[in-house]
Amino acid sequence: MASTILRRGLTSALIVGALFIATTAVAFAQAPGGAAANEFSEKGMKFMAAAIAMAVGGIGPAIGIGLLGGKAMEALGRNPEAAGAIQTNMILAIAFAEAIGIYALVVAILIGFVF
Repeated sequence: MASTILRRGLTSALIVGALFIATTAVAFAQAPGGAAANEFSEKGMKFMAAAIAMAVGGIGPAIGIGLLGGKAMEALGRNPEAAGAIQTNMILAIAFAEAIGIYALVVAILIGFVF
């Protein structure tokens, strides 16, 4: 059930994002001003791409950290004596998931300011 809701939410978010990008690109393409309008459009699209990279790259770690925290609390409720081992493994796994989010941040910064 939760995966169905998650899929529906992700699908609707992707559709809304695609429609926003499509309408924004059309608005920028029709702006008067020639080369200046194209330069503005190029900068805007770069930052839109950076935003999308960060959003898509942040969804996975966010879901992963939420699932890790929930399952760890469930495991602690079932076996409170193993709190030390469960907490250590949970923090390690959350750090790995967070590293993936940081990679997405680095890519977004590269898209926005370097390319």
